[in-house]
Amino acid sequence: MNQENTLLWEAQIPGGCHWSGIVRRGVTLRLLDIDGGANASVLFFNQEEKLERYNMADTLKTQHTFRLTKGHACHSDMGRIFCCITADTAGWNDTVCGLSDAELIRQKYGVARYQEYRNQMFRSGLDGMLIELGKWGLGRRDIVSNINFFSKVTADESGELMFHENNSKANDYVDLSFEMDTLVVLSAAPHPLDPAKSYQPGAISLAMFATPADVKEECAHIAENARGLENTKRFYSCSGGMA
Repeated sequence: MNQENTLLWEAQIPGGCHWSGIVRRGVTLRLLDIDGGANASVLFFNQEEKLERYNMADTLKTQHTFRLTKGHACHSDMGRIFCCITADTAGWNDTVCGLSDAELIRQKYGVARYQEYRNQMFRSGLDGMLIELGKWGLGRRDIVSNINFFSKVTADESGELMFHENNSKANDYVDLSFEMDTLVVLSAAPHPLDPAKSYQPGAISLAMFATPADVKEECAHIAENARGLENTKRFYSCSGGMA
């Protein structure tokens, strides 16, 4: 982290575990892959009205992309911007593969229950998300298409998806600079296409700091992002509708 960035808060999320919290506008959340090969499944909700949430389709079509990286924004289903990706050393973040569930984890890795394994139990991405959503009065119906930060998935000519192992190296990070007061829900469980033979999800470090000036400029060069940023600004400055 640059010396000029004042650290506000930090924490570590062990592999397979989960976290949720409010990130205020004007704050940047840094996700850091501690050992390499981690997966951070993330959802965003408007802290003031949680019916507004991350929209994968609008995010991708407005930016003509299949992946997310530096210079892209994460759009809501109300035409606003949750955050801009202002740094990304991994270079590719999956947008389409969703979450692992309990049955997938059982088929790939077997069973390791809390009763016997305690904190070393096998958790799925879906279960972790549901636990965190429950803390905020949300549930299964609020699970939408998520982002899998640090994970790279491409499609071949026939449309078959391919997971790229070791896309993210130790200490790779993604900076999310928030434009809205946002409920962030995160799971560090394995990506559903990860071919690893054993359950060894990577740990994630989280850090928050005040967003530096002008880091959003690259994001705003995309026309729909500029419009979404303006809509977000109006959301906090007046009670009128979108532009």
